[in-house]
Amino acid sequence: MVTARARRRPAEVAARTAWRVLDYGYAGWRQAAALLSRTPPGAWAHPAARRPPEVLLLPGVWEPWRFLEPLGGALHARGHAVHVVPGLGFNGGGLPEMTELAADRVRELDLRGAVVVAHSKGGLIGKALLGRADVRDRLRGMVAVNTPFAGSPYARWLPVPALRAFLPDDEVLTALAAQRADHGRIVAAATRWDPHIPGDGALPGARLVRLRTPGHFLPLCSAELRSVVAAELDRFAASHPGADGARTSR
Repeated sequence: MVTARARRRPAEVAARTAWRVLDYGYAGWRQAAALLSRTPPGAWAHPAARRPPEVLLLPGVWEPWRFLEPLGGALHARGHAVHVVPGLGFNGGGLPEMTELAADRVRELDLRGAVVVAHSKGGLIGKALLGRADVRDRLRGMVAVNTPFAGSPYARWLPVPALRAFLPDDEVLTALAAQRADHGRIVAAATRWDPHIPGDGALPGARLVRLRTPGHFLPLCSAELRSVVAAELDRFAASHPGADGARTSR
């Protein structure tokens, strides 16, 4: 007897195959667009009509900051000052090194009351920033999109140091996972299906927002994600009125 679940399986496999093609197709297009883009790092630092909070944009592994240009540009158009960390390059370095670069940037810009908006590995950097005594009070919190807070077992299949750092038992990742004090300031936005990160995307103590858009990269261009990030930024602003006040933008 063929069960209903068995009958659904071919359709589910076909759907996930299509999602995977779209997901990687979008990632490839954004990588090419990022390499060709001439948007300067300070392009979004001065919106025409200022709206709190300011945003620190952190990309994922092998993603230059311009990979997130559609999201950053949309937030700037909404009135948020959006800052990036050019020193991250393609974000292929170790987590401690990348976190140090991001912390330097927070201090350089003299950010006060900013919110981190991050994708994938960028969320791990953001979580590390929230645990650092030198910068955590400069940040209200973070919206992290498809971040492997618990790592990903799929990293075992890829003998590349930048990706094997996402192994669930990685020493650095394990230490970061033990840092729980700031989870209440984190919003974890996770898709219905992520080909890179199994599980539900939840982080204990953090606010979980489930995205309908499937994929690891595809949600970055979705109106759904822009709406979610905008709503969470407004919520951060309402919960910390008057905290915004970066004095330097470069």
